[in-house]
Amino acid sequence: MDEANKQYFIQILAKYKRGEATQEEIKFLESYYNLFDLNDDLITDENEADYLYLKDAIKAKVDERIAQYEKKPVTMPLRSGWTRYAVAASILLFISVGAYFFIRNRYKADNLAANSYKGIVPGTNKATLTLANGTTISLDDAANGQIAKQAGVKITKTADGQIVYQAEATGQNQAVQNMVTTPNGGQYKVILPDGTNVWLNAASSITYPTVFKGAEREVTLNGEGYFEVTKNKAMPFRVKSALQTIEVLGTHFNINAYGDEALVKTTLLEGSVKVTSATNSILIVPGEQAVISRTGNGTISKQQVNLDKEVAWKNGIFSFADEDIREVMRQVSRWYDIDVVYDGDMPTEKFFGEISRSSNLADVFRILELNNMKFAVEGKTVKVSYSK
Repeated sequence: MDEANKQYFIQILAKYKRGEATQEEIKFLESYYNLFDLNDDLITDENEADYLYLKDAIKAKVDERIAQYEKKPVTMPLRSGWTRYAVAASILLFISVGAYFFIRNRYKADNLAANSYKGIVPGTNKATLTLANGTTISLDDAANGQIAKQAGVKITKTADGQIVYQAEATGQNQAVQNMVTTPNGGQYKVILPDGTNVWLNAASSITYPTVFKGAEREVTLNGEGYFEVTKNKAMPFRVKSALQTIEVLGTHFNINAYGDEALVKTTLLEGSVKVTSATNSILIVPGEQAVISRTGNGTISKQQVNLDKEVAWKNGIFSFADEDIREVMRQVSRWYDIDVVYDGDMPTEKFFGEISRSSNLADVFRILELNNMKFAVEGKTVKVSYSK
């Protein structure tokens, strides 16, 4: 914050406490709580009482506004290792609330992001269906109703954009393989022939038969998917993905098996699953995650995890917890369909926090820039640098 704005900030603290601040001055305070550098000496012995009053007063007002929204508010990713860490911790909640204002009100209102980023937008529901004969159908462009018929099975797109498989009553239907693929910047929900629901994250695919026959139901996943499996004790459900096979009877779980991630992770929310690799097998229970390292020997380990964080993508949220900037940017690049290059050394500190996946890319970068990251956008390529 430059000296002029710093002095103005300090001056209107007292005005706010006295109830004399104008609406413009109040907005200035709300936004600048997101922007000021924690190294700036904004809090002095003289204004500390006013600062604390403002903190509590605005927080109460913000809590009121947040209650009007059904979705979880945007919070600011924060790095560990900040200077004056004690100060950062003491006002963490307040800064996070300020980030909510900053994104939801200021930049949504002036549409600055749309002007600056030339059409780079958040991902949407889009995918491609590939039939057994190689025919491809763009699911986001296809009209509602029957979109294909193969081997005695009708494929229909519903009014809410899902695809549904229905075998004809003749019993002459055959099991042929279909694949649904999401691009970077896409996600899609698929209802498999047995009624199992699968949500695909960006840059993912699932391959499955049009009819499940025989002793098991087997599908193949690349990328990330969340499964709600229809129970059928007589026909176990198996998911093949990188380095592993998951076997279930009926349960809810998430698989993250992106090829550019160091770990393959299976997270269980309900029921139980058996995870098998070339080396070993383990059972996990709700709240646990099975982990396989791509650079290891295939051994599976397990750990307790935050379930909300692991499936945040399905609920429309980026959730960062103990992830470095490269891990953060891999998620961002898939969703916004951008290429990322790095200029110079990147920080080793970790990021924590959440932000809506419906946010403009500029909003995401503005929050990360609060932590000394810099972003230069040219076309669909983003250059990331770090300024200490």
